[in-house]
Amino acid sequence: MIAENRIALIPAILGYEQNPTISYFAEMLLAGIYDKLKNALFLITIPALFTFAISCKNPNPNTHKKVFRINFSTGTLESIDPAFAKELFIMWTVHMVYNTLIETDEQLHLTPSLATHWDISADGLTYTFYLRQDVYFHDNEVFPGGTGRRMTAQDVVYSFNRIINPQTASPGSWIFNERIAKTKPFTALNDTTLQIHLSKPFRPLLQMLTMPYCSVVPHEAIERWGKDFRAHPCGTGPFMFHYWDEGNTLVLHRNPHYWEHDSNGIALPYIDAVQASFYDSKATEFFLFLQHKLDWVNGVDGSFKDLLISKDGTLKKEFASKFHLTKQTYFNTEYIGFLTDTTNPLLKNNSLANPLVRRAINYAIDRNKIVTYFRNGMAIPATSGFIPASMPGYDSTHSYGYNYDPAKAAKLLTEAGYPGGEGLTPFKVISPDNWVDVLNFISTELQDVGIPMQVEVTQANIVKQQMSRSKAIAFRGQWIADYPDAESYLVCFNSQYPAPPNYTRFNNPLFDKWYDQSLNAPDTLRWHLYTAMDSLAMSYAPLVPLYYEYLMQFTQNNISGFRNTPMNLIDIKRVQIK
Repeated sequence: MIAENRIALIPAILGYEQNPTISYFAEMLLAGIYDKLKNALFLITIPALFTFAISCKNPNPNTHKKVFRINFSTGTLESIDPAFAKELFIMWTVHMVYNTLIETDEQLHLTPSLATHWDISADGLTYTFYLRQDVYFHDNEVFPGGTGRRMTAQDVVYSFNRIINPQTASPGSWIFNERIAKTKPFTALNDTTLQIHLSKPFRPLLQMLTMPYCSVVPHEAIERWGKDFRAHPCGTGPFMFHYWDEGNTLVLHRNPHYWEHDSNGIALPYIDAVQASFYDSKATEFFLFLQHKLDWVNGVDGSFKDLLISKDGTLKKEFASKFHLTKQTYFNTEYIGFLTDTTNPLLKNNSLANPLVRRAINYAIDRNKIVTYFRNGMAIPATSGFIPASMPGYDSTHSYGYNYDPAKAAKLLTEAGYPGGEGLTPFKVISPDNWVDVLNFISTELQDVGIPMQVEVTQANIVKQQMSRSKAIAFRGQWIADYPDAESYLVCFNSQYPAPPNYTRFNNPLFDKWYDQSLNAPDTLRWHLYTAMDSLAMSYAPLVPLYYEYLMQFTQNNISGFRNTPMNLIDIKRVQIK
């Protein structure tokens, strides 16, 4: 009865009579689609709904300003300091306020940013960058007279040295650790020329430099604010810091002195401001979007996907005219990983130590059904290895991936000495609860060929601890690219690295040899080696790639010019609001 009363209140609370889209959702609820949305809706308490409804009725006093409104659904933002850009929403904010030497566009091309061009020495050890001369830091009280000064190569040296300084404790220090020269790895030849010196060749360095960690900061602001620089950002980017009420609102204003222009010579960015809210419920976020209180939403709440998205991953026709859905490649591979270190006592007399059994598991899973029925077409079945679709080194020919073939799975079990699964003991997959439905489906499919599997649900942080300590024989995993190079995936199989990234403890001398060869190889040869490495690793089946995810993003119909990369790094410099 209480649940029915809550649902009855929803239309009145949201005021759906004035909003056809909200009306449709409310009618769906009242018509019996309660089960599909109850989990999301019950996250919104009645007091929160009233607060939400009242706040939505307050008009924007600056309606003449072009303000792009987004939401950070974690409910928090730890920092706006590039040295700590380890989480998605920090990366988004840092990318608005700061610049890096190089950027990546939607097609993964490296494009100039603070650096106009660059050279790489023949031995692959020295990278020389030539910088723009018209870039200025934001106007800020830390500068004489409050006027931002010109950025120079010395600022880049300072910023990079700050990342690797142990006192900074930056989670991004791994970018340079054990790759750069031991003495003076960063040098400014003059105000506009910078050099990076490596201890050994590493061709993906350019891609790594596009990461928000590598943004350029002024030493004056760090010296003034110290650790409080997290809340007093100052960069060279398209937007400048204005106001932050932590957990409630973040406001960035257009940088009137930003150096970038469009192809017609018009200064960027087009919009006047960015406003971020901090609703930690994806359901609340989407209702805000439906009421035009947000201009853009990243992803769809699981409770809404069946209502919004068809099984082929497209927006249902009843919503096609109400807002716009963009579906693009996302460098994210979802998988089940196996511990492969046979010296670990956990694998003693365990059938998962046998690569034939792990390959049989790969063949016994219908990834197309997972994508269709559990992801509503919002992903690509991972039948081509660990490297995700569209990443250089990805092989779409399926020459070494695993398709659904239960007959081949049964044959492999027989070869492994377990005909029909006879003699196999159940193996346990540990996972957070948001993957239980998929894992239960997989368990059923494996049982059909005689492979017993159990699912153990635990907290996400405990799953990660067990993976890192080699305490889990099988685990649900996810690997999202840090930068647009397949090396960021293949490093997961390099025996020279611990966990992370090598959670499976895969160890193969030939793989390691090819990995080392790729680090100073020209692109074409490097991608060939990447394909060979992925193929070699998959032949031992240290994991089960399940699907490569899509980015699903919703924008209001009056928004144009929004851009995103396959790493989900948003770019709103060219956003226009009609």
